[in-house]
Amino acid sequence: MESSLPSSQILDFDGSAERKNEAKNYNEVMSTLPKVKGLRGDDYYLYQGFWYAPFFLEGLMSVQEHFNPQSTDIFVASFPKTGTTWLKALTFAIFTRSRLSGSTTSSLLTKMPHDCVPFLKYNLAQKPSNRDLAIPLLSTHVPYSCLPKSIISSSCKIIYICRDAKDAFVSLWYFLATLQRSKNVEHLPLEEAFELFCNGIANFGPYWNHVLGYWRASLEFPEKILFLTYEEMKKDTAAHVKKLAEFMGCSFTLEEEEGGEVQKIISMCSFEKLSNLEVNKNGKCLRDISIAIPNSIYFRKGEIGDWENHLTPEMGARLDDIMEQKLKGSGLKLPR
Repeated sequence: MESSLPSSQILDFDGSAERKNEAKNYNEVMSTLPKVKGLRGDDYYLYQGFWYAPFFLEGLMSVQEHFNPQSTDIFVASFPKTGTTWLKALTFAIFTRSRLSGSTTSSLLTKMPHDCVPFLKYNLAQKPSNRDLAIPLLSTHVPYSCLPKSIISSSCKIIYICRDAKDAFVSLWYFLATLQRSKNVEHLPLEEAFELFCNGIANFGPYWNHVLGYWRASLEFPEKILFLTYEEMKKDTAAHVKKLAEFMGCSFTLEEEEGGEVQKIISMCSFEKLSNLEVNKNGKCLRDISIAIPNSIYFRKGEIGDWENHLTPEMGARLDDIMEQKLKGSGLKLPR
């Protein structure tokens, strides 16, 4: 999800002089940062050890400065295209299940998961009130070390998901290419994008440092941070749904389990179900930030190992070697 919108469109939601001045200050900071050409051909800026397109960086600096969480907030954290949409759907369905009774319909059937669980950096950067306070779920792609100190020092919980780097890259490239085509803009060839990714250049990248940040934090604060992989969740979704519920403080009762509640949530949040909903076939999300994105591009395949259809064995081995070297000594071994 990329954007090169002018700052006035990104930050000046209410047209105030204060907002315009803030945008100007962020632009001044950005002018001092190292930059390279990113996956979309626009500039990426290196900020606190990670690369960001201007839109994301301005949002990040804003939340670092302004955001104050509730003590009960739960953040769904991830690098882009590593299972975010699915995890949002699952956590939302798990947390809100007690609200549903009789003919009540889950919001997931009429709203895209990204609209059910708002992004920290877009939806809340300048509109802290733009959320349902009764649902403490928020999401972010921000690396752990770049999160607002107000989050790290709080009792908030974080659920992090990651996946094999090869599948993450292919999914990211397809997402950006599809988004570019929808705007009649030429996209970067896969081979060029792969080189950038292997050099750590991607929004919120390097990927390995993003993963390592949350991994190490989960070892230090296991009661606050749950570290998951997409592959393990796919392998035993039911066990992970119950683990998520317990971590979020809303465990399933024996009656719920015997009544098939876990399987109902799995079915409702399945790729097949979500991708075929009218809202996800023809709707758009993130409308309140001037870059409404077609919901359909968030639902491509949801498969494990699809990288083999797009990368050569040599490319796959290269990225595996990079990840192995970068994760060495951490105790973490991602599926490959």
